[in-house]
Amino acid sequence: MIKNLSPGAMRSKWFLPLFCLALGVVVFVASWLGGQLRAGVVSLAIMAGFGLVLLLLTGHSETLRGLTTNRDERFVQIDLKATALAGLALIIAVIVAWLVQVAQGHSGSPYAWLAAVAGVAYLLAVAFFRWRG
Repeated sequence: MIKNLSPGAMRSKWFLPLFCLALGVVVFVASWLGGQLRAGVVSLAIMAGFGLVLLLLTGHSETLRGLTTNRDERFVQIDLKATALAGLALIIAVIVAWLVQVAQGHSGSPYAWLAAVAGVAYLLAVAFFRWRG
């Protein structure tokens, strides 16, 4: 039963704005616990504002509808390509940060761990999708 409700809930115009608000609350609590109440309030305001913008503009923007409530096969492919590009950009940034740290005489940690996780995840994904067919 839950399996059938999940895609419908995620396609609701309320899902992403409420997710943004929930994430903002999580960041607020983490910042508060870390002694950075002001940063937590700012983060919560940014996430709540972003959620509100999504809620207000989804009905007026085909791009936002494609990313939130109306995911046809064209937007699924756009999302897949955008995710791959974002992942590549992040991996390059982690490798560059590691190189800078090593060049400055530091260990390169935690960038080395992040690069290792990305590399292992990539290899496992290639193996899985190759095996799956």
